[in-house]
Formats: sequence, C-alpha cells, structure tokens
Amino acid sequence: MAYEFLSSPAFLTLLLLILLLKSIKLVFSKRVRLPPSPWKLPFIGNLHQIGSLPHRSLHKLSKKHGPLMLIKLGQVPTIVLSSSEMAREALKTHDLNFASRPNVKAADIMLYGNMDLSLAPYGDRWRHLRKITVTNLLSVRRVQSLHASREDEVAHLMDKIISQASSSPSEALNMSDLFRCFTIDMLCTSIMGKLTREGMNERLREMIEENIVLLGGSNFEDFYPSLTWLISLLGLDERAKRTFRKWEAVLSQMIEDHLRRDDGNLKGDNFADILLSLQKVPNTDFTLTNEHIKALLMDMFVAGTDTTNISLEWGMAELIRNPQVMKKLQNELRGIETGKTMLRGDDLSEMHYLKAVIKETLRLHPPAPLLLPRETMQSCEIGGYQIHGKTKVIINFWSIGRDPKFWDNAEEFQPERFMDNPIDFKGLDFDYIPFGAGRRVCPAIQFAVSNLELALANLVNRFDWKLPDYIKDEKEVDMTEAPGATMRMKKKLYLVPKPRF
Repeated sequence: MAYEFLSSPAFLTLLLLILLLKSIKLVFSKRVRLPPSPWKLPFIGNLHQIGSLPHRSLHKLSKKHGPLMLIKLGQVPTIVLSSSEMAREALKTHDLNFASRPNVKAADIMLYGNMDLSLAPYGDRWRHLRKITVTNLLSVRRVQSLHASREDEVAHLMDKIISQASSSPSEALNMSDLFRCFTIDMLCTSIMGKLTREGMNERLREMIEENIVLLGGSNFEDFYPSLTWLISLLGLDERAKRTFRKWEAVLSQMIEDHLRRDDGNLKGDNFADILLSLQKVPNTDFTLTNEHIKALLMDMFVAGTDTTNISLEWGMAELIRNPQVMKKLQNELRGIETGKTMLRGDDLSEMHYLKAVIKETLRLHPPAPLLLPRETMQSCEIGGYQIHGKTKVIINFWSIGRDPKFWDNAEEFQPERFMDNPIDFKGLDFDYIPFGAGRRVCPAIQFAVSNLELALANLVNRFDWKLPDYIKDEKEVDMTEAPGATMRMKKKLYLVPKPRF
C-alpha cells in the first residue's frame, strides 16, 4: 500500500512541488543579501554577547563583522550601525523609513500609551507633539527667555559649594551628587516654576532613576515580545505600573496646582504653564490632553537629567585629569571676564574653548552612547544589504566618536580638535551626532547645551580644583563606566574646591 502511494502520480507531483518551492526559496535567499552576523544561540540569539556595557560589546563585534551588522536580541532582529557612513545612509538617505521607535513595554505603561515625544512611534500624533514642543518650549527664543532662572540655579550651586567648602576647607565634595541635585533643580524650575526644594528633589531623583532603568529597553518583554501575555500574567510588569502610579500622582498634583494658581491665568513662563495654556487655544488638527502634557513633562525630566548631569561629571573629571586643558579654559574664562564672580549667559558667546571642551566631552563620553533605538517602517537597502521592515536599529555613537578614520588620537581628551572646526551638534555632521540626527534628532539641544555651558563656565571660573589627598596623581581618577542605558561614571567624583572670591 505504501509503495503504491509513493509511486502514485499524486505523490510525485507533491514531491516536485516541494522541490520547486525549495529551489525558489534558495534562489530568493541568494538574492536577499543580509548584513553579516555573529554566531547566535537558539532562543537567546546574541544576548549572551552583550555585556554590561553594550556600546563596548557592540563596538568589539563590529570590528569583526563590520560597521553594519545584523544581530538577534532574543526574538528581535536588530541592525547595529557603527560608522558615520552607515549612520548617514540610514538617517539621511532613508531618514523617513528610520524615523520610528520600537515598542518598549514600560514606555507603553508609563507614558500613557506612548503619548510622549522621545519613544513614541512615528506618525501624525508624534508630528503634532514635536511641533508643539519645538515651537513653544525648546526654540532658541524660548530657551533664551529662561536665562534668569538658569542663572539663579547655577548661582545656587555655586553658593552650595562655597558653603560646604567654608565649613570643611580640605574636605572633598561629592560632585556627582551635587550635579545631580543641580540638574533636577534646574529642570524643576524650567518645567514647573519655583517650588519648595525640600523633599521634592529626592523624590524626583528616585523616580527618574527608576524611569531610566525601565525605559532602557533591556527588559525581558522587549526581547521576547511574543511572551508579553506571560509577563502580564505573572505580574512582571508591576514595577513599571508602580512607577507610573508615582508619576501620575506627582504630575496630576502639579497640573492641579498650576490651574488653581492665579485663577488659571497661567502667566508663568515655565513649561507646564505653557502646555496648559495651549489647551485653551482652539486647534482642529490636534487636541492636547492632560495625558499628552504629563507624558511630555515626564520626557523632559528623564531625558534632561542625564544629559547635563553626566556631561558635567565627565567634563570635570577630564579637566582635573588634564591640568593643561583646565588651565587653558580658566585663562579664557578669567581673561574675558576678569573679576566677575558670576558669569552670565551673555558672557559666554565668545568663549570658544569652553564650547570645544563641551563638544569633546560629549564625543568621548556621550550620555547616551547608543542614542535612542529606531525601527524601520518598511524594507530597504543599506550599504548594499537588505534590511527588513520592523527591524530594530541601534546606532553606536560611542563607536563613531572613536573612529580613527576621522578622529586623530581618538581616545585622548583634546578639545583643540574642535577649535576653528565648523562641526556642530545639530546632526548634520554624521561623524559627530551625540544628540542624534534626522527627524528624530533631540529637539532639546539648545536647552541642554545652554545649561551645560553656564554651569561648567562658573565651576571653572569661580573655583580652583584639586583631587582628594588619597589620590596622588590625576591619572588615577577612576574613569570606569557604570552599567546602564546611560553612560555615567562608575565611582562618584570627589573634588576639593578652593573659592577664588
């Protein structure tokens, strides 16, 4: 019976059909040229090759497999771009196709169904929110209008350092904690206006820390999206829900306070007042809800904290390790504005070496070394390779910023490389994109850089700095990076200030 079936015309036809389909598949697979990939394990993919410092792990893999590499993170196909050429092709030639974000379960929970700007998928809602944010909150004019509150917060930081230095002149200060508190104070003032500092700073700090961990895209459900139902069933997303409830309470109270103040006239120039006032402006294209406002404010707290805080930390660490750079910067600051105890924003326009120091800090120690991940919306070709739609995209700026083809002595801290050099933050020079590029470039560049310039200028102008006695040589400063989505120093930075005035 079995023999008769195997020799029947139906079986032979079926066999020929299978062979034909296999041949077609083989021909098609030869035509589709996928990017090179490292060896991977079943189910795990390449997760076992991604260490606690992913930017370094991926940099090492790219040295072997090339600047365009296909890996699999659990179930998620991911391409890694590690050169300016690949970044330019993706973010300029195919900008629209690379303008979306992958789904992050924690963002969906905590950001009101991705009603924010940073992690929302590309679409009409995102375009409306970006227009509102750039025009009303982060334009050059609006950032300049915040100069008084920015200067007040920097002055408060200077006073705090002087107070601590006066009480214990030889004691090293925990600069990491001072910078973190300063940054959150600065954001609170810009976002919510003047408020009582006591208690609020620490509470926000804890919530922001939790957000950074949860939104880093390294949770189990982000690697295995088909098992999301199991995550919810087992309650593994409860941490994100708890954090969301904390933010919901704080942001709802903040909105209520702003609406109650001045009978709802909202005359303040802080971000919350501006967003709430926009709700009263008729707009037939888009309705700005309280959920949109809360998600945008949460975005600003989380994204704004690490850019300034981390850059100040690394910047001061590099300056103390490179005395000749510190001296050159002090000469510029103290030479242009001799005797000024407090430098203002208007004083910094001609301080070119200050700007070079900040650019070099962001090149060597980018706060977000892998930028924010992207996702292709449809299939395309990059570097001669086929990239499928719905592929996660990682851009390793840490690798790009160390490319010896473009950067001489790439591992050295040399601000001089940016002197008389037109390269800028704005995403037009793909060898230097600490804030990203294309449609999803960070809209808060001006806000972040203005805060960073003013704080660093006053720290260097107002004080002379030295290392604690237990560190005998500046090269002994521990520059190890801490694990995590953002690139902080592993050990807190301690320095001894000597006030000049």
